[in-house]
Amino acid sequence: MKRRKTIASAVLLVLGLVAGMPAGAAEGVVNINTADAEALALLPGVGPSTAGRIVEFRTENGDFESAVDLMLVRGIGERSFERMRPYVTTEGDTTLTDKVRVPRETDSDEASESDGPTDGP
Repeated sequence: MKRRKTIASAVLLVLGLVAGMPAGAAEGVVNINTADAEALALLPGVGPSTAGRIVEFRTENGDFESAVDLMLVRGIGERSFERMRPYVTTEGDTTLTDKVRVPRETDSDEASESDGPTDGP
């Protein structure tokens, strides 16, 4: 009986940890001051063109003082920065190895209402 309780507790703990993870959970960070465009493109919402703009901005303006300075790069606003924030650093090594995929948030009100044409009467 005691063994079943222990197993059940362990299962609940694991399920609780998994449920608390973000959908695109990946491990590691990208150092925005040293990473090349390929490593920068691993960040959520960053493709080749945005990664190139980050490298270009860094080349023209020097190292980023803080991660928030990414919002000075054309094409990176508050929402996109918030998605990439957990994976960005200005110190240390780049350790992120896989593309981070974070689903975009949708406003449930916008999804249910439409101003456009419908197929029905």
